[in-house]
Amino acid sequence: MAVTTATGPAPAAGVWGSIWQGITRSTSGFIGLCLVLSVLLFSFVGPLLIDSHNPTDVSKIWGPMSSEHWLGTNHEGKDTLTQLILGGREPIMVGLMAALITVAIAVTLGAIAGYVRGRVDHFLLQLTDITMTIPFIVLMLVIASFYRTSSPMVVSFIIGLVTWPYLMRSIRAQVLTLKEREFIEAARLQDLGTARILCVEVLPNMAGYIFINFIIAITNAIYAVVGMYLLGLLPSTADNWGLMIQQAWDNNAFLLPQAAPFLVAPMVMIMLFQIGLVTMTRSLEQALNPRLRDR
Repeated sequence: MAVTTATGPAPAAGVWGSIWQGITRSTSGFIGLCLVLSVLLFSFVGPLLIDSHNPTDVSKIWGPMSSEHWLGTNHEGKDTLTQLILGGREPIMVGLMAALITVAIAVTLGAIAGYVRGRVDHFLLQLTDITMTIPFIVLMLVIASFYRTSSPMVVSFIIGLVTWPYLMRSIRAQVLTLKEREFIEAARLQDLGTARILCVEVLPNMAGYIFINFIIAITNAIYAVVGMYLLGLLPSTADNWGLMIQQAWDNNAFLLPQAAPFLVAPMVMIMLFQIGLVTMTRSLEQALNPRLRDR
């Protein structure tokens, strides 16, 4: 991803205006926005429009698609469509919260390291290097296996705790570039204080870059939580797209033609949401990155 540089303070309204223009002026970006909104409505509004009671019916195990069960039934005789609608909220919420944690840690540490420099910068870089040398998947699996919980917040914290180092280094590089700008020098001469300079002068000029990386962090977190469910590291206490894939695999759904919707449907929903986020990100990057804006 290209590094974004700023030329001066940018008001928040201008940033959000650029984000909206970047999405709407590009066909792919607008399609991506529609995909994301459709999946969000399906996952958060859909449960309010259906009967969430999805009882087990052993007489309808792996039932085919019909007018009563549009996507058939699963290995317990439950309606697949109902489970699909109820299963989207948790992975999306976990992805959102994990991305917030990742970005918050990376932006805070990266901004401090890049602006303060000295021993603080050296210590934070050493901490980042140590974290980056630990295999991401192995660390995530070990933590999850020791603390098995169904709390979305805890799962989000686990994912966010191991995914911040790479973004932190990028944020630090951005701050090092902005630190040499004239308006930062002027703020420093006015003795506005480190916290105010970072929050008022530096970080607002990185809003577009941070927002793009926030979207990327959501996609990575969703893949992570689905992978954790697929590996059986999270308890099966609630409907979840990742849990549906795990149950389909454990019950050999891939061997039964009538069970295909139970396996394919959650994968399609995850793919549509991720494709929407990725296409949005590309459009936003082109709109917010000065080096790509005029291409």
